Amino acid sequence: MDDSLWVVFLTSGKEHIIISLLALLCSASIGIVLGYVTLKYKRTEKWIVSLFQVLRIMPSLAVLLLLIPIMGTGTKPALIALILLGIPPVLMNMIAGLETVPSFLLEAAHGVGMSDRQVMWRVKFPLAAPMILTGIKMAAIEVIASATLAAKIGAGGLGEIIFIGLGLNRVDLLLVGGFSVAILAITVGVMLDMSERILFKYRFLKR
Repeated sequence: MDDSLWVVFLTSGKEHIIISLLALLCSASIGIVLGYVTLKYKRTEKWIVSLFQVLRIMPSLAVLLLLIPIMGTGTKPALIALILLGIPPVLMNMIAGLETVPSFLLEAAHGVGMSDRQVMWRVKFPLAAPMILTGIKMAAIEVIASATLAAKIGAGGLGEIIFIGLGLNRVDLLLVGGFSVAILAITVGVMLDMSERILFKYRFLKR
């Protein structure tokens, strides 16, 4: 690549990381809060889970196109589409993690005088944390991969390199853009795996 394309590559890479990180932070926060709501108010679980499952199966490009008439083009609609994409893995894993906490542990916690709030924060959440982190890892990979489409509506990112390659019929640019997204997703996945091993050593000591 010449100097001008290197500048585009570095700028696009920075944009891709920023929008992916923002989307992941927002989707993880919303997913955890919604997971807590579904546990506290069981009647809401069916509706919340069904809504985000429907959104999950919708292609990211379709969500982007639906948001354009409402929000126009640029970063905002791309960010919202990525957030909607990232919420389901976090939400579903949090619900699964909280529901698989052994009942005898909950009974023991209540038996020593813990309140419902204490049981939630001192027993349920710590035991569900590995599952929640797995959901965040799944969301991160999906968000990073799907963020390539953000360039389609003027939000930048590494997808811009790919679309330039398509427009100019440059295989080298397609490879650079595609491999960059893949390497970024793999790197984030490895970092989260390492975080899991550090934070939850007890799970790996048993193996």
